[in-house]
Amino acid sequence: MVSYRTIREFIDEHGDAEDSLNNWFVFAEKADWANFNELRRDFGSADAVGNDLYVFNIRGNRYRLVVRIIFKVRTVFIKFVGTNEAYNKLDFDQL
Repeated sequence: MVSYRTIREFIDEHGDAEDSLNNWFVFAEKADWANFNELRRDFGSADAVGNDLYVFNIRGNRYRLVVRIIFKVRTVFIKFVGTNEAYNKLDFDQL
């Protein structure tokens, strides 16, 4: 289960990310990832950053999407979507 609200709010300010984020969202909703290897099979550039957090490059790496994935229960929580500049300032311990 993935909530669209955070994505929708970001798209309101960054319309150029709409197609990329919507494509990611549709794919993630249908995905049934059991582990990071399966996630990487579908998104080769995804990175694990610890604490069940994973980073996706959006729109040619113009933006970043950070999600928490609990593989055991097949649940995805969107924790952050933003510019690379905002991503570089993130405190992952606070997500």
